[in-house]
Amino acid sequence: MIETENLGKVFDTFTAVQNLTLNVPAGQLLALLGPNGAGKTTTVRMIGAILKPTTGHARVNGYDVVTQADGVRRSIGLLTEQPGLYTRMSGLEYLEFYGRLYGIPDKETRARGKAMFERFYMAGAEDKRLGIYSKGMRQKVGLIRSMLHNPAVLLLDEPTSAMDPHSAKLVRDAILELRNDRRTVILCTHNLAEAELLADKIAIIKQGELVAQGTFAELKQQLLGQPQLEVRVDKPLNGQAKELDRLVTVESVHNDTIRYRTDNPDVTNPQLVRCLHGLGLGVISLQPVSQSLEQVYLRVIEEIEVNE
Repeated sequence: MIETENLGKVFDTFTAVQNLTLNVPAGQLLALLGPNGAGKTTTVRMIGAILKPTTGHARVNGYDVVTQADGVRRSIGLLTEQPGLYTRMSGLEYLEFYGRLYGIPDKETRARGKAMFERFYMAGAEDKRLGIYSKGMRQKVGLIRSMLHNPAVLLLDEPTSAMDPHSAKLVRDAILELRNDRRTVILCTHNLAEAELLADKIAIIKQGELVAQGTFAELKQQLLGQPQLEVRVDKPLNGQAKELDRLVTVESVHNDTIRYRTDNPDVTNPQLVRCLHGLGLGVISLQPVSQSLEQVYLRVIEEIEVNE
């Protein structure tokens, strides 16, 4: 649904994006991550046929972003951090204005708008002025506007930035609802927990270049290695942990807790429990250590900085 090959953008002497190759199939949500100035917004604007690429090419829903820009724009819905609402209008008046730009009859726009206001838990607010909406409600109206023409692709650039937690949750819940529609989505965000919750795949860019791409599980395996496990016993460990070295890779020992890694936990975990029992230690708990997208992201960025 979204394809880019060696996509690049140069502004005078500044290279914002270079050699960016992405492939986002129908129904997938891709989180595009990176530091400030990494080129995320420039990438979205090229994919959305707002900026013309300097190098490479991109296609959205089969349309080339340069030679078939009108087809691209009909295929996408775009939501930015500042959706540009006209605060003197009511919610439905605002949607009607944009519906006319898309050539949608007012009656159809009102029907779609009322249905989406209800879907996003704002029923009854559609006839109120946008100026009295909360920030979360305004952002959801921007999301409704971006969906008004039933696009196959959504481009969401920092949709929850600077929101209070409740408003941000409302918008995240709305995006989760959209995933159920099997739409293709690119989400640019600095909120790593948000990306972990919403994304099917993750792409990380820095200084305009793609530096990591894959599912969260693939990136964890690639960058953090085998999952780390933790076993807690009922007595302080007094050197007994060295007995476990033949079974697993012990990474840390603290009082009554051991952290380790193993290539084959189905086999080694039972052996580990038996070994501990033989040492007179009872197992209180054995569980994986949680690994977050933040750890993956920071490992990518740190490795790049070391190599530089």
